[in-house]
Amino acid sequence: MPPQQINQPLPPGFRLEDYRIDHQLSLGGFSIVYLAHDEAGTPVAIKEYLPNALALRTEGSAAPAVGGEHLAAFRHGMKCFFEEGRALAHLNHPNVVRVLNFFRANETVYLVMQYERGRTLQEHIRMHKGQLSEAFVRNAFSRLLNGLREVHTRKMLHLDIKPANIYLRNDGTPVLLDFGAARQTLAADAKTLKPMYTPGFAAPEQFRQHGTLGPGTDIYSIGASMYACLAATAPLAADLRLEQDRLVPAARRWAGKYSQQLLETIDWCMRLDYSERPQSVFVLQRALGERPQRTPASRWLKAVRQGLSNLISP
Repeated sequence: MPPQQINQPLPPGFRLEDYRIDHQLSLGGFSIVYLAHDEAGTPVAIKEYLPNALALRTEGSAAPAVGGEHLAAFRHGMKCFFEEGRALAHLNHPNVVRVLNFFRANETVYLVMQYERGRTLQEHIRMHKGQLSEAFVRNAFSRLLNGLREVHTRKMLHLDIKPANIYLRNDGTPVLLDFGAARQTLAADAKTLKPMYTPGFAAPEQFRQHGTLGPGTDIYSIGASMYACLAATAPLAADLRLEQDRLVPAARRWAGKYSQQLLETIDWCMRLDYSERPQSVFVLQRALGERPQRTPASRWLKAVRQGLSNLISP
């Protein structure tokens, strides 16, 4: 099969169990996400397992074609995807995407999720062009970490945290979307697949075939996502950093613009050595909750204002 094949989405009006497909929301290398409606007319998002390196669905077909050499990898990935759906269906937290249902159909697997209205953090960053406030970063990620802490408590990992997978509801509440654990497992077990992580946000251990993954892996991605909020672009990929670390630390790059404590917290999360990062979400939340000291710029401004006040005073 060609490496860059594109799977055809299910057409508008297509019935999946008790749901009717409205249209495609997004297409990735691993899945297709649709907007659909249930029998009561409630909108839902449906995620279809369809890795384009292993399966190809042509126009007019419902089931994908999977070559014999890819069948074992496809089925293994489908099993992981299904198990991930089962685990997420038992997780009910306001900062984690809600899985309402999961089922097999068309020789693949579907996850039915609560449909959220808002925009991704990636879109939010693009709109503000790196001019996000420290208060926004601290607040959004502190609340997001409430959800991630629940995920880790259940012995699960996300493994694909990035601004595109962090959703901001219309009221500003952050939601963690699109878990990548099944992708990571599939990539590790199938030699025919390219690794399915996002450069810039994936931790160094995700680039190694036998890298040990844990809560610190997700914490690296949280740090990289905060870095992206300030830079308006993804940081240098971890595999390139391992060769030669040319990433400018946040504490140096934005010195004076944000509190040193926030910048040092971001750098702490992005340490290449797993053991040098915050070892739990709770530890990181505590750091993000600290009251920041005034930046040098704000101290300078206060001194100028005080000086002007003294000149004006009788």
